[in-house]
Amino acid sequence: MEPRPAAGPHAGSYAGDVTPQLAWQWVQAGDAVLVDVRTDAEREWVGFVPGAVPVAWKQWPGMAMNPDFDAQVRQAAGGKKVVLLCRSGVRSIAAAKRATELGLEAYNILEGFEGDPDTHAHRGQQGGWRHHALPWRQN
Repeated sequence: MEPRPAAGPHAGSYAGDVTPQLAWQWVQAGDAVLVDVRTDAEREWVGFVPGAVPVAWKQWPGMAMNPDFDAQVRQAAGGKKVVLLCRSGVRSIAAAKRATELGLEAYNILEGFEGDPDTHAHRGQQGGWRHHALPWRQN
């Protein structure tokens, strides 16, 4: 398992993409900090990863940008690389780009927490942190 360089229109704008399994391996080894960029509401309703640092990229309701994101992600990193988790691996790309602009080594976690929607538009069955049976809890 190796990180993939950011590709396409995102090439060079953040350190790369990692699988949920590699992200967890890095966190367990103490090489990275897991930053959950989902909203507080998503973590409350859908579940969360114990030990992940909650730093919302946008906040519900209204999906307004988190004005404290920069300071919070810098503090969360604590000198380590950061692996960023969102619902599906999209917002975490934007967050990884911003963290990189702030001077951090930032990676997007592919598939996100819930994975891709299936043919019935349900998440949690096709990839994602939960689907891969990585640690998570429901409130």
